[in-house]
Amino acid sequence: MEHFVVSARKYRPQSFKDVVGQQAITNTLLNAIENDHLAQALLFTGPRGVGKTTCARILAKKINQDDNQDPNEDFAFNIFELDAASNNSVDDIRSLTDQVRIPPQVGKYKVYIIDEVHMLSSAAFNAFLKTLEEPPKHVIFILATTEKHKIIPTILSRCQIFDFKRITVQDAKNYLAYIAEQEGVQAEDDALHIIAQKADGAMRDALSIYDRVVSFSGKNLTRQAVTENLNVLDYDTYLTATDLILKNDIPQLLLLFNEILSQGFDGHHFIAGLASHFRDLLVCQDSKTINLLEVGENTKTLYFDQAQKAPAQFLLKGIELANQCDLQYKSSRNQRLLVELCLMQLASLTFSEEKKKDSSYIIPASHYSKPPVPTPALKLSRSEKEVVTNNEYSEGDSAAPQKSQLPEKPSGKDADCNPVVSEPDLEQLASEEKEAKKDTLEEQNPSASESKAGEVEVAPAVASRVSKKGVSGLSLKSIQKKKQLEAEKKQAKGKEEVEQDNDFSQEELQAAWAEYTEKQNEKGGKILASIMQTDVPVLKGKEICIELPNETMKLELERIQYNLMGFMKEKLQNTHIQLNISVNEKAEKKFAFTSIEKYEKLREKNPLLEKLRSTFDLDV
Repeated sequence: MEHFVVSARKYRPQSFKDVVGQQAITNTLLNAIENDHLAQALLFTGPRGVGKTTCARILAKKINQDDNQDPNEDFAFNIFELDAASNNSVDDIRSLTDQVRIPPQVGKYKVYIIDEVHMLSSAAFNAFLKTLEEPPKHVIFILATTEKHKIIPTILSRCQIFDFKRITVQDAKNYLAYIAEQEGVQAEDDALHIIAQKADGAMRDALSIYDRVVSFSGKNLTRQAVTENLNVLDYDTYLTATDLILKNDIPQLLLLFNEILSQGFDGHHFIAGLASHFRDLLVCQDSKTINLLEVGENTKTLYFDQAQKAPAQFLLKGIELANQCDLQYKSSRNQRLLVELCLMQLASLTFSEEKKKDSSYIIPASHYSKPPVPTPALKLSRSEKEVVTNNEYSEGDSAAPQKSQLPEKPSGKDADCNPVVSEPDLEQLASEEKEAKKDTLEEQNPSASESKAGEVEVAPAVASRVSKKGVSGLSLKSIQKKKQLEAEKKQAKGKEEVEQDNDFSQEELQAAWAEYTEKQNEKGGKILASIMQTDVPVLKGKEICIELPNETMKLELERIQYNLMGFMKEKLQNTHIQLNISVNEKAEKKFAFTSIEKYEKLREKNPLLEKLRSTFDLDV
């Protein structure tokens, strides 16, 4: 089997004109050689695979050539390549400086190419400084690195720096087309463009991908073969997704996303690519920016056609939603749902009002089951109405069914042969119930008289009997009824209270206050009890005055003021007393929170503490 040489080595440039995408640097080096204006220390920096080492070898060969020498002479004895990643110690640099003194046997210059120079240690850099600054006339140093920021400034100041740029997609594609032609491979333009994009500006990576794809597809290199081998999402996927978004076809869009996931692609990669696709469509909408679109000529037509269908406002909003999803993807717990939600939002951007009113988007009524038939209202006799009236509702009860709340059905019978009450029957039923209620009240209390038309005054006996009847606690109506009855009891109890005006002392006031505080503490109201213990209540005339340090405490005490004063009035047998709560923010200062403040409080009560502290030299 014939030995195979990879394209990156087989087609490595042998002259400056063959170097791809670095015309500015190659022209500068050629002019420097021709004008004898070449520096003795050069630094080539830039991304991987852009031609740094290649240019260094071409330069080393070019400066040693004469017009009479063989152009294929490589001057191997004059070129020394060192890998600084493995030769990064001080001893390696000292060995290098010893070799520098020896002049070349053939040619004019000895060229030292030090690759990955940023891997040298700090001591090795310092040992290399003097030789790099003042090398012999027959020596040229070429340093190459991908990370210029790791080189110390004293080295950078002694070198002439050349920054290599990334190779553009177009340049990489053209060089791949040249290699395919040399190898006799039929390659589609879009296939080579995908390889150039995947290389991300590195020519060596592009050639490695090219070799792999050719091994997979043979002499016929197609776009489908490239996408299948590289497992990349091509523009067809994003064109299809955008068409579905513009058609508002959410089900098919979700199925497409599911198919993409089943092929092993990441949702993060898909949504980021969709944002870039929207950007490319936006670029296509203006003839001035269409050159920013880095795709093949055939693909540009597809992009341009779809760009005419997508409004600029939609594309801008789509880029915003896709970027937002891209930022939230890593922090999301349900990443698939996040992308699906973003796709549904994108598909809803162009959902117009006409589509919302379209009958195809409306769920028919037959989709739902037949609504239940309301329970019919039956006619009752006068005695039955009286029972219902006395046991369910009282006059003016808000929970009583009103006419508007009763079911409205046409008279006759429904499909199930159930009797239906008509509107005139409802009015008659309501009037009969009202008359029955009125008759019942008159029989129980003949002295009751009508105060207004349609209103009946209820006697005290009836009211007391109504207040004693049991109320169920299983409905909102009963709960409202209970609250109403409790309010009536309190109001009646208030009228029955006998005014009292007994005198009491400050000690009795404090004792009653402490008793209520203890009750609150036993009930679990620790905070409220603490608030009541904040200050000692003071009696001023008919007012109980208390001073609190902040407004929050005042609001908490006012919340229980009704119950508190009820207890105090009953305990002190005085119904004229009132509670006066004031706020004094300076009162907070009397509370000791830190260790020093607690010590000061204790020292005020017992001055001997200071003597104890000073005697034993204690710290607070």
